[in-house]
Order: sequence, then C-alpha cells, then structure tokens
Amino acid sequence: MSKQQLAAILEMSAQNPIPANATPAVMRAWVEDVAGRLPVAENVQIERVNCGPCDGDLILPAGGDASRLIIFYHGGGFFFGSSRTHRVIASNLARAAGSAVLVPDYRLAPENPAPAAHDDAFAVYQWALKQGYASGEVALSADSAGGNLALATAVRAKEAGLPQPGALTLVSPWLDLAREGASHQGTPDDPVVSTELLDLFTLSYLGDGDRKSPTVTPFYADFSGLPPTLVHVGTRERLRDDSVTVVERMKAAGVAADLKIFDGMCHNWQLYAPMLDEGMASIEECAAFIKAHHRP
Repeated sequence: MSKQQLAAILEMSAQNPIPANATPAVMRAWVEDVAGRLPVAENVQIERVNCGPCDGDLILPAGGDASRLIIFYHGGGFFFGSSRTHRVIASNLARAAGSAVLVPDYRLAPENPAPAAHDDAFAVYQWALKQGYASGEVALSADSAGGNLALATAVRAKEAGLPQPGALTLVSPWLDLAREGASHQGTPDDPVVSTELLDLFTLSYLGDGDRKSPTVTPFYADFSGLPPTLVHVGTRERLRDDSVTVVERMKAAGVAADLKIFDGMCHNWQLYAPMLDEGMASIEECAAFIKAHHRP
C-alpha cells in the first residue's frame, strides 16, 4: 500500500519541480511553500526560542515531558530547509516520544559556508547542557544533511570531553561527501536526490574544500564511545550506502548501532508521514528508540 501512496506523492511533486537556475532565496521559498502545505501533529505547542547561536522551534506535545529534549537538525543540504519545513517530522516525533523537540535554524550556505552549520549544531548541544538538560535525557535526531550535523555533534562532544546524548537517530544521513559509496556511482531510481543537486549543495557549503575533512563530515571519525544509534534509509536512495557504511563502522567501533532499510522508499520519505504509512512508521520507530535509551 505504501508504495502506491509514495508513487502518488511523487507524481504530484513532479508537477511542482525545483525552480531551474534559481537563487538560494527562490529555492528556499519554494521549499517553504511545498512543506508549508503539510499538516503538523495535533495537540502540540510550538514556541520560538533562542538556543544559543541561533533561534529555533521548541515543540512540546500535550502531556509531554519538558525535561526530556530531542534536538532535531533539519536537512536541506546545508542550503535550504528550516524549522518550518520539518514541522511534520518534528511535531510527530514530539508526539510519539512524549518529549520536547527543538529544531534549530542553523546558518545556511552559501552565505555561511563550512563549517558554520557544524559549529552551530555543536553550540546548540552545548546550550542544551548549559540549560540544565541531563545529557542522557537529550537525544540527537536528524534527516539528510542534518544527520551529518547530529553525528558530527556527538563526535565533537566526545572530543571536547562533554557527556554524550542518550541516543542518536539518523534518517538518510548525508555523510559521504566524497561520493565513494557504491550507491553514489549509480542510483537511477532516486527520484529526489540528483548528482546535480549534490553538486550544488557541496559547492555552496564546501567550495573546493576537502570533502573528507572532519570539519564537514564525521564519516571517517572514531565512533567509539558514541551512544546507541538507529539509522533509517530507503532502497531508492543515492545516499543509501552512507547509512550502510556508517553503521558498519559504528558497530566495528563497539557502538550499539542498528540499520533499517525501508523497501521502496526514497530520500526524506518521512516528510510525507501524514500521507505515507512508511513515513509515520519511521518516525514512530525513531521515537520508540529514543524513549528506550533515555538515561535519567
């Protein structure tokens, strides 16, 4: 059933493609418009807050535990996306986990090139600890480029001697910026992420910088000591092997890492959760994983 749902969604999306040769502002407005039409979870309160280096949306579901926090780093190739574009995922994550979700609006490229987004992401985690959230009751969750930021934040926290969050949940993380994975060499069935789009994102954030630099990707980091991690990815993804490889490397480093590959799903299918069974299932599973690994 879900494959038919996704096919209908993709057919509808194809009628409103990304504007050609658009400026960053035009592309961001397009994304905001498309995402703004999607319904958020019911019975959630959304408050605009300052979270250190930037502002963000703090989402609390009715009856939720405000002492538990999920920091959700939105995707968008470091180029577009915002707390607003990812309200479908963040609000349903808050509802399912029964805890607060913070979606920071970190700085975007090309106006703010590398490592601006990574610096902001780490600073938001530091802010949360300074606010009094217990590290074990903080989880880092993310999609796409945000998955890069979440994992990089955990690695950077370890290197800085800070306590680790209770859990990580990464959905279709973009980690292999050098594109060495097999799925980058040929995934003609990917309906969302093209090589041209990755070229745009990479050039905007990195320019001609090192695609393997630890300041822009944690893909090659020492993962030992990181918290339990759940990674979701779809079979129809150019970024599929980013997830497969990072989980292999995390397991080799002794991390309790789990990978689930969703058959027939494309990049960021969770954005369509209200209309796509597999989308809501992924969010619910991430929420359950986070709840199971909270450390008071």
